[in-house]
Amino acid sequence: QVLLVESGGGLVQAGGSLRLSCAASGRAFDNYYISWFRQAPGKEREFVAGIMWSSPYTDYADFVKGRFTIFRDNAKNTVYLQMDNLKPEDTAVYSCAAGRPRYSRRYAVDSYDYWGQGTQVTVSS
Repeated sequence: QVLLVESGGGLVQAGGSLRLSCAASGRAFDNYYISWFRQAPGKEREFVAGIMWSSPYTDYADFVKGRFTIFRDNAKNTVYLQMDNLKPEDTAVYSCAAGRPRYSRRYAVDSYDYWGQGTQVTVSS
């Protein structure tokens, strides 16, 4: 059984930092793309950042470039999202996902095979 388990969410003031973790288990993830998505109340789920499991490739949504960093620890089967200089508009449920999307569809929710349950991030002003 494939499991993606997120942790690290919480309440933080604007300008603060959080580090989210996505622990993966149940299969080998070679050639998989691991991404973080977020969904705010009343909004569509949106891509935040992604990383290849077995290469240095990373990708970020424009609205987090320079503030968020995605990285992984293959020995721990864990992908992290370091979030700095958080803004109230970053408030959302953050979920990690694993899949093998085509490059042109790496931002599409339906390109991913596995999803975690999500973790709430709340940024107060």
